[in-house]
Amino acid sequence: MVIYEADVPGVGKRYEVEADDGSRLVVIVHHDGKREIFRRPNADADAEKLFDLSSTQAKDAANVLQGADFQPLDLDNADVPLGGAVIEWVTVPETSPLVGETFADAGIREHTGVTVAAVQRGDDTLASPGARTTLEAGDVLVVVGTREDQQALETLLRTGSLD
Repeated sequence: MVIYEADVPGVGKRYEVEADDGSRLVVIVHHDGKREIFRRPNADADAEKLFDLSSTQAKDAANVLQGADFQPLDLDNADVPLGGAVIEWVTVPETSPLVGETFADAGIREHTGVTVAAVQRGDDTLASPGARTTLEAGDVLVVVGTREDQQALETLLRTGSLD
């Protein structure tokens, strides 16, 4: 992960954190402790302001991000009963090209290797969805697969292909 840092004269400091997808989280830390949080879709785009945080709110958010109250497992080194597979909850994006397609037509298992154990759709849970189940925007898929399989699913849902 790359973090860019720059002084902002009369204001404080600017930090830009580059995400894997090329977008950037921009944080401007004011001398009084206020933080302004922005998102840049890519290095060449203008940033859009997301929200402000007070100094106290920023410290609380930092504790959450740091995992002060909860430490996730190091799944790369964890011994889990499913072998290399893990269970994840993945939301179908509103803009997914697969919205409206059946699981069979989307080829989720064939293309990614994940098994969809359930679909949470609003207040309803569809356990063991069949090949004719249609994907809807906002569906939360409960999937079992390796980390690589999970990443392939997220790419497939976002772009409609793995290329």
